[in-house]
Amino acid sequence: MSHSDAAEAVQTILGYRFKDTDLLQSSLTHASIAETRLASNERLEFLGDAVLGLVICEAIFNQFPTYMEGELTRIKSVVVSRETCARVADRLGLVEYLSLGKGITEAANLPSSLAACALEAVIGALYIDGGIEPSRTFIMAHMAEEIDRVVAGEHRLNYKSLLQQHAQRELGASPAYEVLDEKGPDHAKAFEIAVMIRGRRYPSAWGPSKKAAEQRAAMEALRVLGHIAAETVLLDSPASDAPEPTPTDENEEEDETR
Repeated sequence: MSHSDAAEAVQTILGYRFKDTDLLQSSLTHASIAETRLASNERLEFLGDAVLGLVICEAIFNQFPTYMEGELTRIKSVVVSRETCARVADRLGLVEYLSLGKGITEAANLPSSLAACALEAVIGALYIDGGIEPSRTFIMAHMAEEIDRVVAGEHRLNYKSLLQQHAQRELGASPAYEVLDEKGPDHAKAFEIAVMIRGRRYPSAWGPSKKAAEQRAAMEALRVLGHIAAETVLLDSPASDAPEPTPTDENEEEDETR
């Protein structure tokens, strides 16, 4: 497909006519095929991410006047996540119009991050060309249902996924999960797990399974990193989650002698 045909198709998807179609083409040019990184869509992706966050924050702020900061942050974190952006981009078919390098186009499966980045880059281009109003119109036309999905509880917040994305993007590393302790009989064990990123251990958390403890530990790490509000709570914890185990008498005596 020619660049002009791709630009025309994307303008139809956006419901917006660009004054500067070169800007739109830049938003569709992946780093794998661009002459230089500056000529790719990465800068527009950076801007689009911020515009998307602003529009979603404004929308949920107005839509939920009784929600506190922690709950608003929880909703926003899911709505602007890579997973959600990739789903919306796939729904719109944006990846089909990206200019990609040969190495990527020959891959059996394109990474989902490619779709998410495409959406953010196009939003960035839309903002530069037309300002906030057409950007808001486009974003809300396709993200309003995602907000409703989160609020209705149809989308479980995955703190491990959020931490993975944040750590890789901001810290250049993937989190590891370390089991620090376990208590209880085999049929009702509780686990204490902490996240490690680049040699730093974050606050640990207990859970009735390794999976639940990892989610809670990821949430603790996100709090420390400032990615979620300090008062955020794990609203999606299963009802069967057991309380944190209390220390044994032996441990209590040990504490008293210290």
